[in-house]
Order: sequence, then structure tokens, then C-alpha cells
Amino acid sequence: MYEVCSEKELKVILALEPSDSISGVARKIDENRETIRRVVNRLEEAGYVAYDDGLHLVDQTLRDVSLEFLIAAADTSPPSISEAYILPQFASMDYAFTAIDAVYVWTRGGYQVARDPEDYPLFIAIHETDLDAWAAFFDRFGIPTVEERQPTDGFDGAIQVVLKLRTQIEVEVVGGRPVIPLEETVAFANEHYAHFQSALDMLGRMYDDVDTDAAYRPN
Repeated sequence: MYEVCSEKELKVILALEPSDSISGVARKIDENRETIRRVVNRLEEAGYVAYDDGLHLVDQTLRDVSLEFLIAAADTSPPSISEAYILPQFASMDYAFTAIDAVYVWTRGGYQVARDPEDYPLFIAIHETDLDAWAAFFDRFGIPTVEERQPTDGFDGAIQVVLKLRTQIEVEVVGGRPVIPLEETVAFANEHYAHFQSALDMLGRMYDDVDTDAAYRPN
């Protein structure tokens, strides 16, 4: 009865949406596909997950129970930076990585502007009407939320989530992560050219449909 209750099983249950594939779930939670295939097989054998033109949960209340378990676990083992990137998947609200993290996502992790692991802001765009709900969600994991990056000495932990409020969010998915459009990401990198010159060069080589040469030429 309790044999299928490890961390990976819980994350799959939380990330799984109707019609998802094994590869899609693996990308969402940043895990190896073969590992998640074995996890899904165990969940299917236990009767928690079924396949019908894609994967789906047999009982949606499993998500609520799994989330509560992860929240309880966070009291003794706070989320790491890599886990903080996955947590928004479990909130059941629309969002997109933006600013520095949009560059990180669009370069598929190839460019990461210097961020101190002891002072790590994570940037996501959200609907302005969801501000309180997002703040409450991250608070349950002991992660503070702010609308503008704050000095880390005001927090107990290293991670803060910077919520960028929007009336609408245009979302694309790269490597399983929702992110603002590439054109908007390039515009942000151009605005902060000193930090993202090499990222712009990387984006220009990765994507043919964005003219980064014209976009980031210095004045």
C-alpha cells in the first residue's frame, strides 16, 4: 500500500496533467526519461496512474495528498535551487520564467548569469490576480516572494522568488519549462547587454528566427 511513496513518485503525481507523455513529465521535473518510465510503471501497477491516449491520474485527490507531503518534508529539508525551479509546476496556476531565468531556459541551461548560491533570486511572470495565491504557495515551502529583488540578509534562506505581475502571460515551453517568448527574452538581454552579450550570441546561433545581431548591436 505504501511502497510507491518516494520523492520521485510524488513529483510525477504532482506534475502529471491529462494526456502527458513520460518524456513530457520527465522534462517538467528535470529527470531522466528512463527513470520516470520506471516510476510511471510503478504508479500504474499500484493503480494510481492509467494510460488512455496519454497518462492521467486515476484520482485527482492524490495531487493534494502528495503536495501536503512535500510541504511537510520541506520543514526538515528545505527546497534546493534545482527543486525551486520545479515547484511552480505544482501550483496549478499559469506562470512563465522571465528575465534572467528566461535567458537560462531559452539557452537550455547554456548561459547562467552569475548568481550566488547563497543569494539566489528566481524570476517568474504571473497573472497579477494570482499574486496572493503564489505568495501563499511558496510560503508553504518556506520561500519568500517579492516583487523586486531584495537583499538576502532580510531572509533566512538563500532563495527568493521575484514575481513579475502581468495582466496577460504569453507562454512558450522549452525543455518542459514555461517561459516568456524568445523575442521578449532577447529584448531583455539587449536591455542588459553588459551581462548578456555572450548569451545573445548563443541565442543567435541556436535560433534562426531571431535576428540577435540587429537586436543587440551596441549604440
